This record gives sequence, C-alpha cells and structure tokens, in this order.
Amino acid sequence: MAFIFSGKIIIFVSIMIANLTEREKEILRCVVENFIINAVPVGSRNISKQSDLNLSPATIRNVMSDLEEMELLSTPHTSAGRVPTDKAYRYYIDTLMNRENLNDVEIRSIQNQVLDMRSALSEPEEIFSETSKILGKISHMLAVVSEPLLATGIFAKLELVSLSSTKILAVLNIRSGIVKTLLLEIDSEISKSKLDRISSLLNERLSGLTLQQIKETYVQRVGDLQSESPELIQLFINTIDKFYDEEKSGKIYVGGTSEIITQPEFIDMKNVKSIIDLTEDRNFVVHIFQNSDLVNNNVSIRIGDENEDDKLRNLSVLTTAYSMGDVKGKIGVIGPKRMNYAKMITLLEYTSKLITEMVV
Repeated sequence: MAFIFSGKIIIFVSIMIANLTEREKEILRCVVENFIINAVPVGSRNISKQSDLNLSPATIRNVMSDLEEMELLSTPHTSAGRVPTDKAYRYYIDTLMNRENLNDVEIRSIQNQVLDMRSALSEPEEIFSETSKILGKISHMLAVVSEPLLATGIFAKLELVSLSSTKILAVLNIRSGIVKTLLLEIDSEISKSKLDRISSLLNERLSGLTLQQIKETYVQRVGDLQSESPELIQLFINTIDKFYDEEKSGKIYVGGTSEIITQPEFIDMKNVKSIIDLTEDRNFVVHIFQNSDLVNNNVSIRIGDENEDDKLRNLSVLTTAYSMGDVKGKIGVIGPKRMNYAKMITLLEYTSKLITEMVV
C-alpha cells in the first residue's frame, strides 16, 4: 500500500508542476535566476523589490510555500530564504528559460584565443587540449573535450610498417583526416613485400566501410586471405580489436580545475577535494561523456539526481557534439547545479562550432 500511495503522490505532484499558474511560474523564475546569480537563499522580500510583479512579500511568501509543497523549492536549515531543487532547475530549463546570447566582448575574446591557438597548433590533440582550457577559463566550470569516436569513421587506408623483427607499426587513416597508430608485437619477422601485399589487399576490400562495419564483418571480408598469410591476417584482426579497445577507453582533455574551485560551492574544502578527485578519475569522466545521449547535436543536460553516479549528485553535466569529418567527439562542462544554463548552452554550441571549423 505504501508503494502505491507514494506513486500517487508522485503523479499528483507532477500534475501540479505541469499546471503552474503564471504567477507561480514567474516567482519560480525569479528564485532560480536570483539564486544562480547570488548563490544565497532567496527571500520573498528580495523578489518583491527586484521583480515587476507588484506583489507584497506576504503574497510571494505564500506562493513560494506552494512551490515548496510541489518540491520545486526547499528551505535550508540556516535561512528563511529558499533555493531551487533539481526539479525546479529542470522545469526552468524546459519551460521558463530564455536563451542568453554571448555578448560582443565574449565573442571577440573566444575568437582571438581560438585564432591564436589555430596559428600556433596543428595537431588535433593540441587543439582539443587548448580548447578545454579556454572553455574552462570562460565558463568557470570543469571543461571536457573528448577525442572523436572512430566507430563511424570511414576507412581510408591501413599501412603496416616493419620497425624490427618483432615490431610492426599499424597506421590507420580515417577519411576525415584522423590518423591512428598502434605498435604491434609479432612472433617472427615478416618481409616488407608481404606487409605491402596484405596492406594492398585489405585496402582494396575495406575502403569506404566504417570501422564499425569492418569490426562486425571482417571475418567474412578477409577470411579467405587466412590461408595466404594467417599471421598477417591475424595481425590485422588484432589491429582492429586494439583500435576498438583504445576507443573504448577514450581520451579526454580537461580544463578549468582552477576556475571551478572559485565558485561559492567550493568554499568547503571537502567539495574542493571531490572535484579534484573527479578530474583525476579520467575513466569516470570518459564514462560520463560516452553515456550522454545527444539528439540532433543538441546540448544534453543532466542535473543532480538525473546523473546515475553518486559523485555527480550535487553537479550538473552539459554535453554536446562537434564534428570532425565523418566522426564526432563530445565537448561539455561539469559544474554546480547553480550555473547559468541560459549562457552555458550558447557557449557550448559556439565552442563546438569553432572546434568543427578548426579540425576540418
């Protein structure tokens, strides 16, 4: 009975949230935006003075009490003011928020830093690393850029280069311009002519396929070559497998660690330690970004409890994609739930566009 009753309460609260009055919406908007700016609980008197609602503090206080019953606001123990809940941020983003454009000064600042980076750097890895630092500095959040995932990349060419009697360098070229290398160990020396012949046959058969297609069908596509050179064909299979293993682990670039700890939420050294631990756990950050669902390259937003892991319960994660030819990588920020979502979404989209233009 308790479970069913609890379910009814949840449904009832959801219906109430969906049917907020215009007054309730406007007061909720004021609380969220005031808290985002000032990082202190918001009282009814502040809203009465700062808004154009022409309502008395007592009336606003009553509405805020109703919003608290709907689990959109909460009251910290140390203050009579109220703060938004995760549900409030979600409702604000989905229903009340107006997108905020970057101003001319911000655009020029970003463009100048990007132009300086473009002239100084040539390798994509350097661009990703510097972009994470620039985004972290501008957003005052933890900024993350992940390398493109290769699964959708179109195979252009594979080169097998003998480095010694037991080592071969596999050079995989993706049509978008990405080049990946792997050092492979072999049991016995293979002649250059054999390496060239197998490379030629593989390139002929696999050109134009995505790496995902190759991964799923390489046995059928190259199986008949097994008799000609079983060791080399196994070498190719190992190469594809290792490229995929490397892709699963992913590679990310993180910036903004020194910026995010200036946020009021990180006055407490315990919170500082948690964010530093997060930056050091690269596998965890990779997992966060690989599991972010993007629809039509929009910005994905997960707030507090919407994140699966307990480490992110007090944080929000925003991610979007950038393109590098046929493949896509991800870019995003991790920060306190009290962030300027209206500006952050625009900043991520703009930065994503710049990366796409730089690495083409």
